[in-house]
Amino acid sequence: MKKMFSDFYEFISKGNVIGLAVGIMMGTAFNNIITSVINDIFMPIIGLLTSNISFENWFIPLNGEAYPSLAAAKEAAAPIITIGNFVSALVNFLIVALILFFIMRGMTKLISLQSQKEAEESKAAEPAEDIKLLSEIRDLLKADKN
Repeated sequence: MKKMFSDFYEFISKGNVIGLAVGIMMGTAFNNIITSVINDIFMPIIGLLTSNISFENWFIPLNGEAYPSLAAAKEAAAPIITIGNFVSALVNFLIVALILFFIMRGMTKLISLQSQKEAEESKAAEPAEDIKLLSEIRDLLKADKN
């Protein structure tokens, strides 16, 4: 039993598990930001472009009857296909994918700039080719004299 607890503690204390937990927490917090961007910025614009049509209220009754609203159809326990929920989820997905694309693109450029800067710094630290060649010739001459 003691061995099991020590193995569990070793598993938990590894960086991968801690990193995964931090990633999940960050993802949850980021999800709240994205949800706010979608609901508070993009959906009003989409509503304005579509004359305030709410996607959530789009439905198809399967029994052939006409219902004035989705709530009325649900109250009547009618078999319905809620197309609006799918369209809304699809719009949300596309917006999230677009936002994540731009974030990842920016991060990739930032990482690329950082690696270019490090490469330039390492190039500057190295002596020029002619200096290297002269140093090698000097070392060979010193070795021949000894």
